[in-house]
Amino acid sequence: MSNNWLEIERKVIIVTGGTSGIGRQIVNSLLENGAIVYNVDLKDNPIDNERYHFIQTDVTDEEAVQSTVSQILEEQSQIDVLVNNAGINLPRLLVDVKGEKPEYEINMKDLDLMFGVNLKGPILFSQEVGRQFVKNNKGIIVNIASEAGQEGSEGQSIYSATKAALIGFTRSWAKELGKYNIKVVAIAPGILEETGLRTKQYEEALAYSRNTTVDKLNGDYSKSIPLRRVGELKEVADLVCYLSSDKSSYITGTTINISGGKSRG
Repeated sequence: MSNNWLEIERKVIIVTGGTSGIGRQIVNSLLENGAIVYNVDLKDNPIDNERYHFIQTDVTDEEAVQSTVSQILEEQSQIDVLVNNAGINLPRLLVDVKGEKPEYEINMKDLDLMFGVNLKGPILFSQEVGRQFVKNNKGIIVNIASEAGQEGSEGQSIYSATKAALIGFTRSWAKELGKYNIKVVAIAPGILEETGLRTKQYEEALAYSRNTTVDKLNGDYSKSIPLRRVGELKEVADLVCYLSSDKSSYITGTTINISGGKSRG
């Protein structure tokens, strides 16, 4: 532990949506580096580590968010980093030209759900934790955006729009909070190794929205990715660990693209 270059031991870090996918790897990597980690999600997948904590939280519920932050402050008397990771991606077309799958066309239910989790959640948590950061004159907010928020993504316009908005919040909040020694930074992962979040339903919806098949959807990415491979979850988590440390103390208000060179970033 004492040889840890990042020096994030005992830092209290909140990760929203830390039960599965990228969030799960972020939680594990932070724990490996000695941090005290609070996973706030709808359901838990316990980790046998005394520094791991879980609080069931609906990130779109203002009272629940306030209660969770209060509980963490009560238990730890500090919060050092907030990682806004919780997100949802339902592929939807603006217009279902073929008219075969109206359920894959943008509708208000899916729109409200994605805007709620992907945008309202980060706003509520950043506001609540930000109040503490301002009092302490120190803090870090890491927003997990997406390459889709920089480049757009066929069949995923709502998701892309929410991630683009998160990038906009990142720039603006950094300008608002910089004078209080608070850093706000976003990361934009590109195509990553598969996780349990890529369900059959998701794959089918995305394939339909791109007028292709599920098999062709997951083809050879080496032509579009200069590094000729998909990214590993750990590579994203390592970047989050770095941004959670004081080693990255002059990085704020920007979005770091992590896509193997695929995106213009």
